[in-house]
Amino acid sequence: MDNISLPKEKFWLPDIVINEFMEENKAPSVPYLHLHSDGRVHEALPVRVVSSCNLDIYSFPFDIQNCSLTFNSYMYYAMEIKIFPGRDQEIITELSKNVMTTRGEWELLDISAHKLVNNDESGLYIDMVAFYIRVRRRSTMYVVTLLLPSCFLITVDLFSFLLPPQRTDRASFKMTLILGYTVFLLIMNDLLPITGNTIPLINVFFSLCLVLMVTSLLETIFITNLLSNSSDFSPVPQWIRTLFLNFLGCLVCMPQRKRRSNGSDPEKTNNCDVKPPTMGVSVVEDKALQELISLSHVLQAIRSEVEQQQQKGNQSSGEWMQVGFIIDRLLFGLYIVFISVSFITIIIVWVNSSNQ
Repeated sequence: MDNISLPKEKFWLPDIVINEFMEENKAPSVPYLHLHSDGRVHEALPVRVVSSCNLDIYSFPFDIQNCSLTFNSYMYYAMEIKIFPGRDQEIITELSKNVMTTRGEWELLDISAHKLVNNDESGLYIDMVAFYIRVRRRSTMYVVTLLLPSCFLITVDLFSFLLPPQRTDRASFKMTLILGYTVFLLIMNDLLPITGNTIPLINVFFSLCLVLMVTSLLETIFITNLLSNSSDFSPVPQWIRTLFLNFLGCLVCMPQRKRRSNGSDPEKTNNCDVKPPTMGVSVVEDKALQELISLSHVLQAIRSEVEQQQQKGNQSSGEWMQVGFIIDRLLFGLYIVFISVSFITIIIVWVNSSNQ
């Protein structure tokens, strides 16, 4: 006979434990073991392991975790019990992948076994064997439920710049987006990891999206206030006219609008042909005519002055509105650039962290 099965209570068994044990082993026990003809004893011991693992969640949900299981005797030294890996780590990995029956959150990459070497020749140390298990998180669910909705909402917020800035509908739309995004983060908070030594990069991504939406809303409030109250402002200073209307206006493809002539020329308005009184007109009628002509000149001057003031006010209001449109277009371009640079940077950091 090559081997026989005998009860466990007939043998001395080593007290091999797993250091990372967090709970009691609740797996069913096997009352028998195999005794081979060459003296080897094979014990098939099923173990339900609930262990601790230091998670690195910086690149969540594209993270790869390396957890360890350390086997050693609890009370015997290496001079009494020596522990060695039973198989090659390639065979262990292949067998482990074949017997895995779950398609859960984690995907097994490989299992490596290392015997912890101690140079103490006396053998007064505990012999150990460590198994390092590398698992990769399945990120599809998190991409669909967390990342894509955030990208969609920030894209909608980006295109909201196409709405007319002089109306309050744009600010209301952005406030609705911020409220919806806040509710989304509260609902999806349970999917985010709560353990780890570092802040996950996905939290930075969510915070960045929220900051961009709030900044966009503040920009809309500022532009709407500038366009709505442009008629109450003083004339545009020369440096603002030079910087925004001449330089930045051309930069954002919104050159300064040409001033429209309303045909109110005070010199032409005040020029009136006064005909001399005809023969036979009385002196009283002549004086009345002179008074009417003088009154007409005064009214023409007042009208010209009012038109000039109105023209200056319209011109000042138009220039402030032009400044507002230029600032809105400029901030829209900066918003696109900042979103692109930020997202590309986060993606590069994610890829590098996953590769490491």
